[in-house]
Formats: sequence, structure tokens, C-alpha cells
Amino acid sequence: MYASLTGDAKLVELGGPPYLLPLVQRDKVYDLVALLRHLRREPALLVGAGAGPWPYVGVNCEGIVNLFVERGRVAQGTRVVTVQPEDAPKGSAGYLQRVLPPHETRSALLGNYLLSEGKPGKVIKVVAKKRIGQSNFITAIREALKEHYGDKVVGAGGAFVLRAGRVKHHVMPDFSATPLRTDAHVDAWLHYFDMRAPIVHVGTLVTGDLGLDLRVQHFHGFSEHGDGGHYHYDTTPQEAHYEGYFTLAASVVRVDQPAHTHSVGRD
Repeated sequence: MYASLTGDAKLVELGGPPYLLPLVQRDKVYDLVALLRHLRREPALLVGAGAGPWPYVGVNCEGIVNLFVERGRVAQGTRVVTVQPEDAPKGSAGYLQRVLPPHETRSALLGNYLLSEGKPGKVIKVVAKKRIGQSNFITAIREALKEHYGDKVVGAGGAFVLRAGRVKHHVMPDFSATPLRTDAHVDAWLHYFDMRAPIVHVGTLVTGDLGLDLRVQHFHGFSEHGDGGHYHYDTTPQEAHYEGYFTLAASVVRVDQPAHTHSVGRD
């Protein structure tokens, strides 16, 4: 992370799953630095989970966004993860994580980001060990907030690290030529991997969609040892050790909301 999490924090949601499913809409590409300029945000930290810039990478990919813009300069920590080899059948593929260059600041299709000034400030620290329920770390936090605050919508973003244990991630392969119309279709298309700690995850959560077709939670992870992708849940509950830092968002910036939506591919 290039900066701290706080300072006029907002959630930013770009596009959505309908731009990926059932068939990809390749024109849905967003320049994140241009978006920050449009929102008149500088200094600006933008971190979270989305689809990476396929026009640069050449194929569909997971995006782990980590941008800090100040005085017109971009500090780039964004990573992407792709299936390797790109055409490998499910079950026989690996994956490759790489850092994007400073000039490549695009995202595609969908994204869930925390936007702040990147300033030091008070945050919410959550530490959890040895999972005993069915919910993953983020779902447990979101459900606790929902139970406590009821109909009052709470949104937050930030980062957490899985310090010990293993975790299930998926990595999207290249776009499907066959329509993916159900969650079963999506599940058969995605490549799943068991990855090892430590892995840092960034993203957002919200307890209601405010009529904006928001994704209620979305976190992607990266690591120095090359593991990374879309977070699902830890696979070694007795070993799991999470440490998270979150800041509350005052509002949501909804960008390019799909006119026609569906519930497929939200997990």
C-alpha cells in the first residue's frame, strides 16, 4: 500500500457483472486516473478489486488495484493475475501475477474500490483466528454490521492480510465465447486455486445496495510469492489468521451502472 486509508472516503463501483456475463462487452474499459481527475480528487488513493485491463494484458484478468495520485504523479502498485498458459484446460492451469507499469491505469468491466485521500487516521482493525462458522472473513464482518445497524446501510473498504493458513481464490480465464447464463456456468468457467499465506487483500463491502445494484462484497488478493486472485474463503479454518484494516465510507460513487442487471457471478 502506498498510503494510509482515510480522508473523505467513498466507495466507487464501476460497471458490474452484466458487462462480463453472459457475454463480455469489450467496450467497457475505464481509465482510473481520468476518473479521479473527473471527480477532482487529488491526492487520491484508489484500492480494490476489479477486472484488469485486458487490452494491455491481452486476455481477461483479475485486477488488484492500488493507485495513489498526488501532484499529477501516479504511484502504481496495481497487480493483475492471469491463467497460465492462457488456453490451459481447467484443472491443468497455473497463474501469473505481475505489476502494471505506471502508465497503465485502466480497469475493465467491473470494479469495487475504496477512494480516499490516503491520509493517516482512525481505522477499524479486525483480527480473527480459527474460523468456526461457514462465513468467510468479509461475510462475517458484513453480516455483523447488518445485524447491528439493520436498515441503515454501512459501507467500508480497506485491506486485510491472511497471515496464516491457506485460501481458495479464483482466476478468470480469457472471455468465454459461450454465453455464461447461470452460476453453474460461471463456476465451470472459472479456475480455482488453493493459495498460501501471507496474502494481502483489498476491496469493499456494503450492507445494502441503495437501489444502485451494488456488489455487497468484493476482495482481491496479491502476495510477494506470486499467489493472488479473487478471494473466496480460507481452506484451513484451524490455521486461519486474519488481520484487517477498514475505513467507513460516507457515500457511494456509482459509475456506468448497467441498465439491465442480473444476479449471476456475484460471489
